[in-house]
Amino acid sequence: MSPDELYALLPAVHRRRDAEQGGPLRALLTVVADSAAAVRQDIERLYDNWFVETCEDWVVPYIGDLVGYEVLPWIATALSEDTVRAGGLPAAAVPRRDVADTVDHRRRKGTLALLEDLASGVAGWPARVVEYRHLLCLTQPVRRFTSDGATARRRTAHGGLVDVRGASALDRLGGPFDGAARTVEVARPDSPRRAGRYGVQSVGVYVWRLRAYSVTRAPAYCLDRDRACYAFNVLAVDTPLYTAPVPEPSRCHVADETNVPEPISRRALSERLYDLYGPGRSLCVWTGPDSVADVVPLARVVAADLTDWSYRPAPGQVAVDPVLGRLVLGPGTGPASEVRVSYHHAFSGDLGGGEYPRPAPEQPDRGALYRVGPGERHRSVADALDHWQAAKRGGPAGAEAVVEIISNEVYEEPAEIRLDPGDRLTLRAAQGVRPVLRLPRGRHGDRPQGLVINGTGSGRPGEAPTVCVLDGLLVAGGGIRVRGEVGRLVLRHCTLVPGWVLQAQGRPLAPGAPSLDIAGSPVSVEVRSSILGAVSVDPAGEANVLDVCDSVVDATDLEATALGAPDGGSAGVVLTARRSTVLGQVRVRGVELLENCLLAGEVRVDRRDRGSLRFCWLPEGSATPTRFHCEPDHSGSRAADLRFSATRYGAPAYVRLSDRCAAEIRRGGANGSEPGALHQLFQPQREDNLRIRLAEYTPAGCDTGLHFVT
Repeated sequence: MSPDELYALLPAVHRRRDAEQGGPLRALLTVVADSAAAVRQDIERLYDNWFVETCEDWVVPYIGDLVGYEVLPWIATALSEDTVRAGGLPAAAVPRRDVADTVDHRRRKGTLALLEDLASGVAGWPARVVEYRHLLCLTQPVRRFTSDGATARRRTAHGGLVDVRGASALDRLGGPFDGAARTVEVARPDSPRRAGRYGVQSVGVYVWRLRAYSVTRAPAYCLDRDRACYAFNVLAVDTPLYTAPVPEPSRCHVADETNVPEPISRRALSERLYDLYGPGRSLCVWTGPDSVADVVPLARVVAADLTDWSYRPAPGQVAVDPVLGRLVLGPGTGPASEVRVSYHHAFSGDLGGGEYPRPAPEQPDRGALYRVGPGERHRSVADALDHWQAAKRGGPAGAEAVVEIISNEVYEEPAEIRLDPGDRLTLRAAQGVRPVLRLPRGRHGDRPQGLVINGTGSGRPGEAPTVCVLDGLLVAGGGIRVRGEVGRLVLRHCTLVPGWVLQAQGRPLAPGAPSLDIAGSPVSVEVRSSILGAVSVDPAGEANVLDVCDSVVDATDLEATALGAPDGGSAGVVLTARRSTVLGQVRVRGVELLENCLLAGEVRVDRRDRGSLRFCWLPEGSATPTRFHCEPDHSGSRAADLRFSATRYGAPAYVRLSDRCAAEIRRGGANGSEPGALHQLFQPQREDNLRIRLAEYTPAGCDTGLHFVT
C-alpha cells in the first residue's frame, strides 16, 4: 500500500490539521508504508517457501527433510550455521529437482533409467548406465538355436568375439558405449584397491562432467586460401567438436551417444551424419556472403582425417575432421573467403567469453545505446565510439554510453578508447553471442598494437572518475593497456587470450606477454568470471587495486610472471583474489585477501604485515602474510602436489584439477569444494551426494560403480 493510500484512510479532520502543520503525519506514514511493504513482501516470500518449486535455495533441504530426503551431515551443519555464507552450496548439494522427485524415485528403485535420472538430478551431469552382465563372455548352447534368424543373430552377438573389421566398435572400446565381450572380473566396482567392472551383478554409471558450449554461425579461420583449408575455431587452433546433447524421448530411455556431450569421432560423423550435421544440430557449415550464405547440403559433407591436410575432397564436397576441428572445401564449393560454421566445444563451466547466458549487470543501462552488427546503424565498434565522442562535444561532463555487439563477428579494431573525466562506457556482447576483437598489428606487423584505454583527466582532487566495462568479449592478438586517469576497469565474462595469439597445438605466440598492462594510472580493476593472460602493473606506489574473482590468470608458463611489474619486480598493486586460479608467479606490493585460490607459481608479497591467505594452495618457499588452512602447509603431506588435467588454454579440461590430485587439494576449499576458478561448480559435493543416492536406490546385491568419462 502506498503512502497516499494510507493517508487517504485517515479522517478528513486529521488530514486537514496535518496540512496546516506542514505534513508531519504524511511524512510519518511514508516511513510506515516502507515498513509495511517489507513485511508484506516477507509474508509473500514465506508463502512461496512452502512449495519446492518456488522456495528459496536455503529452504530446499528443510522441505527435503519432510519427505525423508537425507542431507549430507556436513552440508546440514554448514546450512544451519550460516546460510548466507554457504553461497551456492545448497543448490549444488541439495538439488531442488532431486528433492521434488524423492517419492517418485522410491517407486522406480532399481531401474536403469532411474540411475541416469539421479545423476542428472543430483549432480547435474548427463549419464549412461551399463549392465555389465550383458557384456560377459559365454558359450552359446546349441539347443537354444532356432529357425528364427533374428533371434539366432541376437544370441550369437551376445558375448561374441571382437570383429577387427568393425572400426566403429573398436573406437568404442573401454568407453560407456563399448559392446565388446569381456571375461568376468572378481573385484567389485566400488573396491578401494582395484575397481572391477565386468561382473554378473555389476552396474556402471558413466557421467560427463564437461559441458558442450555452442558457437553459432561464426567465421571460420582461413589457414590456406589457395587450398581452402579452414579451422572451426576463429583462434586458428585445433578444437575437438562435441555432440550437442538432445533430450531423451522418455523417462525409461537409456542414454545413447546423442544424449551426452561426447566428442565426435571421424567414424561417428560418417555413420551418423544425419544426426550430427545441420542447422540446430552439433555442427553446420555455410558458404557464400553472410547475407545470402547457403548451408552446405548433407550429401556433400564427408568425414576425413585432415591431420596433415593431404586429403582432397571431390569437387563440390566439404571434408570435415571433427577430431581436430578442421575443414577443407572441394573445388567449386563456394568462395574461399566466406565460410561460416556452427559447432560445439567442451569446457567445465561458464567462464570467459561465450554464448552462455550471462547474469544481468550490477547497474542498469544508462546513457545512449549503440548497437553494432549486421543490419544496425554501426557496422564497427570504432564507428560507434566515434559517434559517442561526437555526441559528447558541447555537452555536460560525464557522458555514459553502452556499445553492444549483436553478432559473432570478428572486429579488427578499435586501437584506442578515449575516456574523459566522469565518462562511463560499457562495451559488451549481446546475450547469446560471442564477438571477437582481434587487435591489429603494428606498422611493421611484428607486434600487436594493443587496445589502449586512455583516461584524459588531470587527476586533480574532486574530478569525477571514469569507468570502463568490458563484458562477454573475446580479445585476441594483443593485450589491453590502461593509460592516464582511469578510475575503474571491469572485466566480466571476458577472455583475453593468454599469450596473445595461439599457434599450432595451442602454443602461445608470446608466452608471458601481458594481457593487461597498467601504467601511470591509479586504477581499480575488477575481474569477474574471466580468463586472461599475465597482468603487468607499474611498480610505483600502491594506489592500484586488483580484485580477481572466479577467474583464471594464465602466464602460459609456471616460471613466468603472472602478476608483477614490467621489470620483473613487484607490481604496485594491492591484490584481492577469491576462487581463482593463477598459472605463474605472483609478485605484488601487498594483498588484502587471497581465499580459495590455486597459486601454481611462487608467491612473493613485499608487505607481509597486512592481509591474509585462506584455503589456498601455493608452492613451498613463498613469502606471504599470515596463512590459514593452506596447502601443503596445513596437511604437511608431500603428496599434496598440484595437478591439473590441462593447463593450456583451449583444452576442454583447462585448469580443472586432475582426478589423481590429492584429496587435501580437491576438497581444500572453505566449504569442502575445490579451490580455484571452478570452485563454484561444487564437484566434490556433487560426487558425494551422487554416490550416496546411487547406494540408496540400487537393489540389494547389485554393485554400482561411478565412472567419469570427461
